[in-house]
Amino acid sequence: MVKTAIVQHAIRWNEPESNLGHLTTLLDQQPGADLYVLAETFATGFMAEGSKEQATAQWPKTLAWMQQQARRLDAAIAGSMAAVDEAGRLRNRLFFVRPDGSYDYYDKRHLFGYAGETDEYVAGERRVVTAWRGVRFLLQVCYDLRFPVFSRNVGDYDAIIYVANWPASRRDVWQTLLKARALENQCFVVGVNMVGSDKVCEYVGDSVVINAYGRTIAACTPAKEEVATTELDMEELRRFRRKFPVLDDADSTLLNCHLLQQD
Repeated sequence: MVKTAIVQHAIRWNEPESNLGHLTTLLDQQPGADLYVLAETFATGFMAEGSKEQATAQWPKTLAWMQQQARRLDAAIAGSMAAVDEAGRLRNRLFFVRPDGSYDYYDKRHLFGYAGETDEYVAGERRVVTAWRGVRFLLQVCYDLRFPVFSRNVGDYDAIIYVANWPASRRDVWQTLLKARALENQCFVVGVNMVGSDKVCEYVGDSVVINAYGRTIAACTPAKEEVATTELDMEELRRFRRKFPVLDDADSTLLNCHLLQQD
């Protein structure tokens, strides 16, 4: 069992110190989880002004905050931020941080060109699965949700994490695709979205955890800051996969897709 907390929170535009302080308070509302999942760009908001300049100065501080909270809570913490890679390129990077300070990261593969993300950011190429306390998590960010081939389960994960800033105007799409990913990949899906507003959109959250049967096992109240928890029951998942081995009948051509390469 991995107790998972979905942290549905409002993000103040380009106010990282305020956001991190507020999140510390929210995390303390649900102590004892094994994993806390935050929204996309949780410290600044999506496409914050001066993205590259701000990211250069801010992302190491945000990562240090995640490491501090993971150590303090004895839990893993997942969330994305604007980060600058070794070549000076801007990435929408999802970090998965453990209590000992170690971490894995995934760079968002499908950039949201409709909102101009492709103008400033560089897309990732690695598909990343990380293991934590007996559960293997595939890491994904927001717009990735619309592209099922990249997230197809080839027997290498048990749960997908989607962190997002997904607008209220497209909430039906968010809800439908999260459920679809759980059903087609026979896995848990952890979807965490922000609430509130930024300069462009309104957000109502609809943060959920869905099991392999497509049933919601945890949910946050729409349009409200809230932390909800549930346990990922791996034995139940293994029983279901043995009883109804859908993944055994998947298209073998996907196994050769170069986008499925991992470190």
